[in-house]
Amino acid sequence: MASLQDQFLKAGLVDKNKAKKLHQDKTKQKKVERRTGTESVDEARLAALEVQRKNAERARELNAQRDAAAAQKAVYAQIVQMVQANRQSKGNGDITYYYTHGTKIDKIYVSAEVQGHLTAGRLVIVCIDGKVELVPRVVADKIAERDESLVVRVKKTSDELDADDPYADYKIPDDFTW
Repeated sequence: MASLQDQFLKAGLVDKNKAKKLHQDKTKQKKVERRTGTESVDEARLAALEVQRKNAERARELNAQRDAAAAQKAVYAQIVQMVQANRQSKGNGDITYYYTHGTKIDKIYVSAEVQGHLTAGRLVIVCIDGKVELVPRVVADKIAERDESLVVRVKKTSDELDADDPYADYKIPDDFTW
């Protein structure tokens, strides 16, 4: 097989004198290196290795981001599947039930039985895709492990009151409506 230099000569990209001059320069440089005992640094090779290292690092970062997005999407799909499999009926919708989600106060219409389950903590509100669904507490705990922001948590119940609470003697009824 012909060398690259021979191929360039045949193609007419390099003339014979220039190829000879490059060969002479290369042999002179090797002689100088042998005499002085130093090695020349191939700057083009080092630059190419640095570019290759940077490209590999960038590819690793992009793969990590892609993997994280895929994992997040899989977790969201699990949450949607759990909600769809375990959602409970809201009832006839004759009683307004107020709840806070983040900083917003919102309401849903539920039956008296569902309101009792919500205040007792047996049912929990989950906000997903702009919809409000009711799921059992066990399922809500599993959803909260994956994404806490989707689950609406009820504040302290009457069983968990502080001992130093000055209003402990004044109980607020569970069926209090606004």
